[in-house]
Amino acid sequence: MVEVLVLGALAVAAASLSGPLAGRPAAAPFREAARLLTLQRRRTVRADVLLTRIGVVSLPMAAALAALVVPFGGRVALSTSVGVVWFNAMEVVAWASVWLVGWGANSAYALVGGYRFVAQGLAYELPHMFALITASLAAHSLDLRVIGDAQHGLWYAVWMPVAFAVYLVSALAMTFWGPFGHPLGADLAGGAALELSGPDRLVFLAGRFGLLAVSAGAAVPLFLGGGAGPLLPGWLWSLVKACAVLSLLVWTRHRLPVLRMDRFMTAAWTVLIPATLLQMLVVGIVVV
Repeated sequence: MVEVLVLGALAVAAASLSGPLAGRPAAAPFREAARLLTLQRRRTVRADVLLTRIGVVSLPMAAALAALVVPFGGRVALSTSVGVVWFNAMEVVAWASVWLVGWGANSAYALVGGYRFVAQGLAYELPHMFALITASLAAHSLDLRVIGDAQHGLWYAVWMPVAFAVYLVSALAMTFWGPFGHPLGADLAGGAALELSGPDRLVFLAGRFGLLAVSAGAAVPLFLGGGAGPLLPGWLWSLVKACAVLSLLVWTRHRLPVLRMDRFMTAAWTVLIPATLLQMLVVGIVVV
């Protein structure tokens, strides 16, 4: 379970880094967390409290369960030969989490934010799956440890850059972060999370940072050679690479504009899907 705790620490680090990039002190997220813990929950008229709570709690749970199959060096919390499938399945739970939060609040803006995320999921999920399949195809395995070990000094990010780029884009979309923050857009006064307050909002946002950290951690065995590297032990190389990817993902929130859903969906279906299919075809021809 050490690996899960490490990814949790990375999520906290991501929150700390997000503050200075937005022009706030690094301790600002911790002050906000303390404020939310003491803030009273508010509830809209005829809100479905059970569905809302399920959505709130399932988001960090999905991040924690996905972290079970992400290796650091040669260590992994849950040893399974279908780690890629497990990882992707836990990501899909985020769809239900955000939609339930938007639906259960009985608020028009929150509901629109939830449906925005469903639309975003329909756009990013296929390119995301194709990117994962491309790495698995090259390694002839669905085990993240085997995929990391199969790169033999040449990272998949180097010879399948399209799949790596699409994975990073889909990681941002999955965590509704940066240019893909439309489900929580300011034009909806906060979107899906509009009616969340107090501890509920804190748990929901913690799940968002957790998914961001897990996505960064999974990029290491999938495309960056796992724990391979000179001088340092494998677990430390995995940590360094994960921190580098996480820093890049956090940076995008404050440097790139938010995309409208319709434009992203058009780009996903006309550009990302054909590009990942072509990348998978090239990899299939090379390895087979």
